[in-house]
Amino acid sequence: MSDNQNHNNLRTFFRDEYNSLKAYTKSRIDDSADRDSEDIIQEVVLKILSRPETLSPIDNIAGFVYHSIRNKIVDLMRTKRKEVINENELENRLLEFTELFYTKSDNTYSEDMKSELKKAITNLKPNYRNVIMAIDFEGYSYKELSLKTEIPEGTLMSRRHRALALLFKELRTKKEYRN
Repeated sequence: MSDNQNHNNLRTFFRDEYNSLKAYTKSRIDDSADRDSEDIIQEVVLKILSRPETLSPIDNIAGFVYHSIRNKIVDLMRTKRKEVINENELENRLLEFTELFYTKSDNTYSEDMKSELKKAITNLKPNYRNVIMAIDFEGYSYKELSLKTEIPEGTLMSRRHRALALLFKELRTKKEYRN
């Protein structure tokens, strides 16, 4: 079987069996509303179709695809953190995060500063904002975030450090202006 024919057989299989694959995937992740069966299938399809042509052809396409989907689901279940944080928990973390910038525990500007902090975080570059949100609000460790994003831990630490410096500078300017 030529590489091109193997590729065509895979495409045909995915086109013809997409609904069955979706039902299978959905049945395996039914316990969680934050996982989408179509996303999982698309990731698997992309990985399979982008595999090097030098690899041997796939003899049992259906078995290979279903096995790949099952493995992807298992990987997700192993690495998935509980990302359901209630609104009060987020507010508490935001307050704690705000107080990192000010040593006074009786911060009279806490509501204003929380609002300013939210704006400042929103205005950060996406790479910086994502690290701040994941580490400081969602509770990921650098290692967990590195595994999830495939970005080295050192890079994540640097981005967080730069983000905190930018936030501190922005909030210090706002606080000086108000005083």
